[in-house]
Amino acid sequence: MNSSAHGKNISHVEVTHISSHGVWLLCCGVEYFMPYTQFPWFKNARVADILNVKQLQHGHLYWPDLDVDLGVDSIDNPQRFPLLARCDT
Repeated sequence: MNSSAHGKNISHVEVTHISSHGVWLLCCGVEYFMPYTQFPWFKNARVADILNVKQLQHGHLYWPDLDVDLGVDSIDNPQRFPLLARCDT
């Protein structure tokens, strides 16, 4: 029995825009906005470090150069995740 070819990768993640207010992210066909007030780790980060984002598994994003690990749910519903880690930037 032969296995069929893998389907199209629908788990793609990319940063679509960086502004003075925050970062826009496209993940699995949905665009998210991460304002610096709620996601301070990105405010003073290098552009290259913000662009280097990986989706480790569905709904789990990781920026290895910044050591930032976020669930898509925390981006989509930040009010449900009120605690912010200390950011020394």
